[in-house]
Amino acid sequence: MNQPHAIVIGAGIVGLSMTRALQAKGWKVTVIERHPQAQGASVRNFGMIWPIGQEQGPSFQRAMRSREIWLEMAEKAGFWAEQTGALHLAYTDLELQVVSEYVAAMKGKNSAQQLTPEEALAKSPATVGKGLKGALWTNEEMIVDPREAVAKTANYLNTLPEVNFIWNRAISRIEGNTVYSGQKSWSAEKIFVCSGADFETLYPELFESTPITKCKLQMMRLVQQPQNWRIGPPLCAGLSFIHYKGFQVASSLSKLKEVYTEQYKELLDLGIHVMVSQNGTGELTVGDSHEYGLNFTPFDTQHINKLILNVLKTFAHFKDWEIGSTWHGIYPKMTNGATEFVHRVDDTVTIVNGMGGAGMTLSFGLGEEVTSSTLNS
Repeated sequence: MNQPHAIVIGAGIVGLSMTRALQAKGWKVTVIERHPQAQGASVRNFGMIWPIGQEQGPSFQRAMRSREIWLEMAEKAGFWAEQTGALHLAYTDLELQVVSEYVAAMKGKNSAQQLTPEEALAKSPATVGKGLKGALWTNEEMIVDPREAVAKTANYLNTLPEVNFIWNRAISRIEGNTVYSGQKSWSAEKIFVCSGADFETLYPELFESTPITKCKLQMMRLVQQPQNWRIGPPLCAGLSFIHYKGFQVASSLSKLKEVYTEQYKELLDLGIHVMVSQNGTGELTVGDSHEYGLNFTPFDTQHINKLILNVLKTFAHFKDWEIGSTWHGIYPKMTNGATEFVHRVDDTVTIVNGMGGAGMTLSFGLGEEVTSSTLNS
């Protein structure tokens, strides 16, 4: 019996997740990527695998499954991964109230604990102690360096006998079970389109009728910290509480959002909430802003970066604040509250897209789910 064959278009985290899941099911997989390596949102992020940001239920379970796979892939592909946990800092009584409510709501569901200021400072030497009321601690979260992890995952998958990567080929047309790049073509029983923020090239009419948009975010990376100084877990402050669906179980969250809307109007208008993570070599990834639409300026705004750094300095201090690089990423985002866009075009083609800012957190789990449902139907 011939081995079934699938084509995956796109070698970002969604494409890699589909490839891994298909190979595990016994399929031969051809991955076709338009660039020499993944260059989109999959390599332009914090590297956070972030279950705390997800709603309890299927999304949280998917995040936890993805976390298991990330640890497995780090071992197999040989990239750095650290089970860091996460520290959300509270500097007002209302923020601390949100922490308390979250911990109470999550009892028995995750590892959430409310920390005293002293306990928070013990978790991270980068925490600003002045005015600190307490913190939320969870231990499910982990960090990879996305630039390294995505590249090495692709390299590892490419060593498997069932998997073949074709780089520098943009697929511009799909007809039946065949994909085309200029005069070249490839055919397979199943085709998975994992093209990220590019939803104009393939099936443009379908995407026009879908509740999906794009998000541009600005980020920075600070230089390697001296003497191997580590911040410990990623640090977040109050604005992150209102950014993630996972915190909606806290009844005081709406009041906190009202306060922020009055106090930090410019930050909220620019979708700014501020976090920092540290990679294996000691560099610090900082961000981010969120602008939604289809017509972004290609130019980054220094004012936005300054706003992000100003907020960061209220809750974190480092040994070296020198900026090594700045960039922006663009990712697809569903506008109807969905966590993903999985659409069967026909019996052959399935689109997997719309992961928003949770691609690193959810993709590996989603890849297994989509593979199971698509191949079994």
